[in-house]
Amino acid sequence: MTTAPHVALRPAGVGTNPAPVGREELLARLERALHTRGRALLTGPAGVGKTEVALAGAARAEARGETVLWLASLPSDREIPGASAAALVASVAATATRSGPGAVRPDPSDAPGPGPSAPVLPAVGSPRTPGARIPAPAPAAGGHATGAYGTGPHSPGPYTTGVFASGVFDELPGPQRTAVAMLCREAPIDADGWDPIALRLGIAQILRTLTCRGPVLLVVDGVQHVDPDSADLLRFALHLAPPALRVVTVETPEPYGEARAPYAEPHRSEDPHASHLWVPSEADVLRVPPLHADEIAELLIHHRLPSRMAGRIHRASGGNPRLALAVGRSLADARTPVHHAEALTLSGRARDLARQLLGAAPPAVRETLLLAALALRPSAALVRRAGRPNAEADLAAAERADLVSLAEDGSVTFTAGLLPSTLVHDACWAERSAGHAALAEVVDDPVEAVRHRALATESPDEELAAEVAAAADLARRRGNSALAAELALLAAETTPGRHGTRRIARLVDAAEEAARAARADLAMRAATDLLARDAVPADRVRARLAVLDTAGQGLTGLDEMYVHAMEDSEGDTALRAAVQLRLALKYVLADGDPERSRTAAVESAALAASIGDPRTASQALTVQARMERALGSPDAQAVLDRARALELAERPLGIRNAAQILTIRHALFDDRLVEARDELGALLPLVQRRGSVEDAIELFRTLAEIESRIGPCPAALAHAGQSLALTLEAGLSPGPAWYALALAETAGGSFARAASYARRSVQASEEEGDRVFLSRSRYALGRVQLVNGDVAAALETLRRVQADERAQSTVDPSMLRWHEELAEALLANDAAGEALALLAEVRPVAERLGRSTVLLGCDRAYALCLAAEGRTDEAAELLTRTAGEFGRAGLPLERGRALIALARVERRRRRRSAAQAALHEAASVFERAGAAPWLALAGETPAGEGPAGGPGGEETAPALSSLTEAELRLARLVGQGASNQEAAAKLYLSVKTVEARLTRIYQKLDVRSRAQLATALRP
Repeated sequence: MTTAPHVALRPAGVGTNPAPVGREELLARLERALHTRGRALLTGPAGVGKTEVALAGAARAEARGETVLWLASLPSDREIPGASAAALVASVAATATRSGPGAVRPDPSDAPGPGPSAPVLPAVGSPRTPGARIPAPAPAAGGHATGAYGTGPHSPGPYTTGVFASGVFDELPGPQRTAVAMLCREAPIDADGWDPIALRLGIAQILRTLTCRGPVLLVVDGVQHVDPDSADLLRFALHLAPPALRVVTVETPEPYGEARAPYAEPHRSEDPHASHLWVPSEADVLRVPPLHADEIAELLIHHRLPSRMAGRIHRASGGNPRLALAVGRSLADARTPVHHAEALTLSGRARDLARQLLGAAPPAVRETLLLAALALRPSAALVRRAGRPNAEADLAAAERADLVSLAEDGSVTFTAGLLPSTLVHDACWAERSAGHAALAEVVDDPVEAVRHRALATESPDEELAAEVAAAADLARRRGNSALAAELALLAAETTPGRHGTRRIARLVDAAEEAARAARADLAMRAATDLLARDAVPADRVRARLAVLDTAGQGLTGLDEMYVHAMEDSEGDTALRAAVQLRLALKYVLADGDPERSRTAAVESAALAASIGDPRTASQALTVQARMERALGSPDAQAVLDRARALELAERPLGIRNAAQILTIRHALFDDRLVEARDELGALLPLVQRRGSVEDAIELFRTLAEIESRIGPCPAALAHAGQSLALTLEAGLSPGPAWYALALAETAGGSFARAASYARRSVQASEEEGDRVFLSRSRYALGRVQLVNGDVAAALETLRRVQADERAQSTVDPSMLRWHEELAEALLANDAAGEALALLAEVRPVAERLGRSTVLLGCDRAYALCLAAEGRTDEAAELLTRTAGEFGRAGLPLERGRALIALARVERRRRRRSAAQAALHEAASVFERAGAAPWLALAGETPAGEGPAGGPGGEETAPALSSLTEAELRLARLVGQGASNQEAAAKLYLSVKTVEARLTRIYQKLDVRSRAQLATALRP
């Protein structure tokens, strides 16, 4: 039994613990259930995070000053009558002795764990320290145990030590005290045992006495392990308990039943509520669901684990946090980083956890599950026909154990990919072969039948291999590219070694089929097999290109593949053109070198044109046009037009890295957003019907970027979410999709969520070595930091963007509009001179390239510089003109942002009605666009601060109009009583900078003390 008073779940002085990842809504439901019902049952499979939710709820109760008791039962406790009830009594006694009324923190000297400077976690009786027990006191002189948990021959009297020393039991009548003492083994047990009625009343009275001191939350973790005697006692006590006692129980259902202890009464096993402490209603039961793929990514980041494979980890774990962390740790502990094209490392702890979940199932259920794992489309009827007559009952038991889910039509889906993988992994060849053979006889699809026959055959067979290859072609024609890729590889692996040339040809086909299906793992398997054989250079190149094409953003660790591909393509113009095209992509994505990328693209296009290969030529010209644009070349559009003409004649299979999508992105960069959206709208249905997953991801992401600028913002959120869902499902790097979500959340969701997605994108891009999206995600993060008022962090982030873009020789300011954001961050950090210099640097480039809306962004930032210099009339005039130009350009969010800046300037001019009018107009613009966070910001801004941040709620005094935004923030902090050190920490400045800035503030306001400054700040 691991039971004890609940130890503080957070350090003193810290606010309420945040909810576990993905559990905020569930915690809110838990709070509501406890408030309205006083009881809540958290249930779900092992590892899903029930205890974490209970811990978070206990922490919130503790923050409200409630007494929290934690009772964690172990499986062995069911064999000990009264174990849980005795532990609860001891817990109440320890709480009363150590803490006093209303407190819940035990004496730190009695609880192991971190010191006062670290977060204090539950020690004795907590899920953090399984197996811990309430410490026994040291033996007294003579070797007899004395103290709080025992009585010896020298104890002062009956029932005055041990649990009774706390005094909380003083009001119990004699028979009840005697019964409780027997339960806790602090009095000899009579031959007839304790008085059951007295014991029931005693336990009830103990809980009532504790609630007299204040509200109490009792958490029973592992309620299914509570022994039957204790369950009866607690049921009675809770029935009589006052409303001040609220109860949370945590249950892991036992779907296969369990052996009852010899003392258990026969009728108890038939009672469906035997382990419950009350008869739960639907309102009391809260099922803890698995996490979504995006939440798994957040969980991995929270635990400092690589998140770039979050989608594949989610599939392997089924959203079970414990399984996901085990898989994530196995990837992190791998000797070499696991690439997207490689199979996940599912050994060690991850595999053991899956075995534990499966090991609880009876042998018959495991045999049924193995057949389901081997089937391509498992169903109860199929498994029954394959030789498991009790399939429905076995699968129903597995469903209760959360191993599978059963649909109405009987189809079977494993809850975690790790489960069927482990079943197949641990089965011997004979078991797998017999299962496939049985399934081959009963499936109704010839493609599936051939697959099972091939998997049931140990020896390669050319005739069978030909059948599998034909089945792969049929699957491809059906549009099932994933199955086609699997069958193509199976056909190659079934080909006998004496047909070496045919096997190599099939391996090449398998690699290219896997590339079309975005199955990086299958492409790598096929390529690895082929490269180990005596294949001709052309086949080796084609296999390597297939792997490169499925690598997504993760091109950094594949340098050796490029080198060998270049060597093997020597003398083959078509293959050299293809390799140069892939190198052009690598140079920009992984190396951040657009000039080298352009050179490779030019060579690829020339080689392809020389042999009449319009498809490769078009793709190469598209990459060249992209680089020409980034480098600020006036030839970019002409090159793109050439690529587009070739593409229209060739009609390529996909749109990723195609001239058509780049044309749309150029329209996005130029803020020809309606045109870009219309072209995407026409292209999207075609891609959804016939395009690849990567094509759909690219379109949804681009559409989200467009709608983040033009609106409607809710649509941007929806399309960014679709891009992420497809990305995670395909197992690709989520960095680009998170970037799109950061933009969409900034536009129409939540600034806090936008910052979270931007940070995730930064981490994933760093893990992948993706220089392009690393810069973009940092820009998204810096922008939202600036809007949120964290100007010091925004300045640091945007400076890194500046360094990244300059290192990549990016010239065109329309492709990533960081200049205006950095200028505003510099201004907010009292670096107006540097801000003006940056604007003066970018303006001529934007004018030369005709980037009119970039110039408008510069005008908005320049107007703020004018206002900081005290030239507020000029600033207001420029902002009015800029807001109008943004409106005519069809950029509602930029127009609204300019209006907010205008309102700030008007307030500094002491024109409150003009400021209010600007804000009302901004709010109307944001409301029409669905820009929820900006609408909220417009509602807050009249209180005194704009999107650069700072506290609101005050009228700016006339004398303060001479202060810059940075000076005004510091003045308000100091005026509210902050020391120089506190202000420096709050604003992320050095103390010396604060002192220098305060000196300028004193001079501008003509004050000499903090008291005078506080007076000057009053409206």
